Amino acid sequence: MTNKQYGVAIVEFALVLPLLLILTFITTEFGRALYQYNILTKSVRDAARYLSVQTPGDTTIYPTAKNLVVYGNPAGTGSTLAYGLSTAMISDPVWQLQGFSPVINTVTITITGYTFKPLITSAFGVNFGNISYAPISATMRGAL
Repeated sequence: MTNKQYGVAIVEFALVLPLLLILTFITTEFGRALYQYNILTKSVRDAARYLSVQTPGDTTIYPTAKNLVVYGNPAGTGSTLAYGLSTAMISDPVWQLQGFSPVINTVTITITGYTFKPLITSAFGVNFGNISYAPISATMRGAL
C-alpha cells in the first residue's frame, strides 16, 4: 500500500513551490519598501532639523538641506540614500509663521514624486510593479 505513495510529496511540493516563492518575493519587496520609506522619512526630518536652526528664508542653505535629504550629508557626496532619489525631487523649504501668542516660525521640507522600484519586477507571470510614495514631508519649529 505504501509503495503507491512514493513521489506524491515531491509532486505536491512542486505544485506549491511557485506560490511559496511568490509570497516570499512579495514579503521581501514589501519589507524593502517599508525600510526605504523609513530612510526617506528620517532624512527629511534631519534636513528639517538642520533648517530649524538656520536663518528663516536664507536661500543659500537650500542646496545643503537638499543634499542632507538625498545623500545624508551636507556636502552631497557618496551614494544616494535611496535608489533613484535626486535633489530635483526635493522642494524648496517653506518657512511659515503659525499660531498666535506666541507666534512660532516653522520650516517644512518635502520629497515629491519618488517611486520605489523592486529588485524583482515579476515572477511566474505575476508583475510586482512600482510603488509611488505620497509626498514625504517634515515640519519643525524654526528660529524667529
